[in-house]
Amino acid sequence: MDGMSTATRTGGQLLADALVAQGVTHAFCVPGESYLDLLDGLYANQDKVELVTCRFEAGAVNMAEAHGKLTGRPGVALVTRGPGACHAAIGVHIAMQDSTPLVLIVGQIPFGETDRESFQEVDYRRMFGSVAKWVTQIDDAARIPELMAHAFDVATSGRPGPVVVAISEEMQKARVAVPDIGPAEVASAYPAPAAMERMLALLDQAERPLVVLGGSRWTQESRRLVREFCVARDLPVAVGFRRQSLYDGTLPNYAGDLGVGADAGLVAKAKQADLILAIGTRIGEPVSQGYTLFDMAGQGGQKIVHVYPEQAEIGRVYRPALGITAEINAFAAALAKLPAPQGAARWSAWTREVHAARVKQAEAPDYAGPLNLARELQALEKVLPKDTIFTCDAGNFATWPNRFMHMTAEQEFLGPTNGAMGYAVPAAIGAKITYPDRCCIGLVGDGGALMTGQEIATAFQAGVAPIVLVFNNGMYGTIRMYQERAYPGRVSGTKLTNPDFAKFIESFGGHGEVVEKDGELVPAFQRAVASGKPAIIEVRVNPEQVTHRATIADLRAQAGGGKKH
Repeated sequence: MDGMSTATRTGGQLLADALVAQGVTHAFCVPGESYLDLLDGLYANQDKVELVTCRFEAGAVNMAEAHGKLTGRPGVALVTRGPGACHAAIGVHIAMQDSTPLVLIVGQIPFGETDRESFQEVDYRRMFGSVAKWVTQIDDAARIPELMAHAFDVATSGRPGPVVVAISEEMQKARVAVPDIGPAEVASAYPAPAAMERMLALLDQAERPLVVLGGSRWTQESRRLVREFCVARDLPVAVGFRRQSLYDGTLPNYAGDLGVGADAGLVAKAKQADLILAIGTRIGEPVSQGYTLFDMAGQGGQKIVHVYPEQAEIGRVYRPALGITAEINAFAAALAKLPAPQGAARWSAWTREVHAARVKQAEAPDYAGPLNLARELQALEKVLPKDTIFTCDAGNFATWPNRFMHMTAEQEFLGPTNGAMGYAVPAAIGAKITYPDRCCIGLVGDGGALMTGQEIATAFQAGVAPIVLVFNNGMYGTIRMYQERAYPGRVSGTKLTNPDFAKFIESFGGHGEVVEKDGELVPAFQRAVASGKPAIIEVRVNPEQVTHRATIADLRAQAGGGKKH
């Protein structure tokens, strides 16, 4: 690079230069002796790549995954061999199920010691084979530019996802003279004109259509184009599991989210729909409510138009009336070129019915106790910046913001569709590092908060100030819910003992708040913002209200237990 592209360089330098050549701006790492030469190469490129030092490999990969979600470019994480790679595996699984572009680089043993069960030896092709799009190992330094360029291509092509690259130790020290390879200019897969005409024909025949949005790498412009298409035709729009970013939830054609804990009213309407226009979503298990929502054979009265960037995913479970292979942003651009609709949509009454179910779902009940979480969240959303980034963990608490809050057009909502706990805190830090001028809020339960909560140290080290809301009910709430349904009153393995989370963040030098009553959340949030420090707001919720729909007593009564707890 800069005239040195064919000069002799070490493998470590070549790897760092390969990241620069691919346009990488951030890398998230837990250092290890297995990739010291790469770290040295990054030292030479510190003006181009910001290296973020993390405290746990799962946290580092979650930060990189959040970066990939937000930018559409592969997030990059660096971890060491053996234990480091094992810790990182959860982030790879998240990126796979979330279709997030990611490149994980793993230090490896010297390749001359392969198959001796050397110290920390793992065969990464076997280990990551089922949870990554591609796994490779670089043993020849001369192939670094080729293989790294291909890794980034694979991560972003078709259905985006994670790629794992193992880098053997002695390879990083070898000196070779090879040129760098930058990204290829590749035209996006554009939908066939005939397919767009057929889609409109199917839409013209529909009486009760429903749009379902999902997937990754959407741009703000594409969201706008899809939104304008749906508004112009008065189409009801639902988002897939944890894809609230994709549609403005304040619009009168918003239908809600189809995912874990979906509103029964929306599920009923989805079953009544005669045309499903699925754009970008795989129509996976959460969206399809356990593969019960739609007709798999495609022989009933309900037709599916499935738009997806990977042809192999179309018809994988559900046989569509029409499959359109197209990159999501190219498809959005094609929508904008379609003729404008003539007259009012004949399904407008249907759209109002679907939206009315969403409005009813978002009404805050009169929950027992000093803090009504639904109303507090709705008060909070009124004071948030219009470009707020939310990161959300897995757990029952997550169904509350899904039900009672509404993402607007410029806000982002990042959550693991594979249900991984421990995501929100590192993801909020990664988001704040990616966009330091935007408000980044992590939403996490007390269980997930102590899985990767130590990553808050990374926020201090990186000089960024996310705000984390910890919803504390003293239990693994989702599992307790299922436990009470199956074995009412027999509480086993689900109770938790927690710290004072406000004091926890204060021990780092951050800002801590505790919220226990109505009217406290918004002022606590405003003080946290004003502090300019990384902050935790501990929201102490009623443990009896284990879901937004049922108390523990309700679950026990439904199960026929009736035992006191």
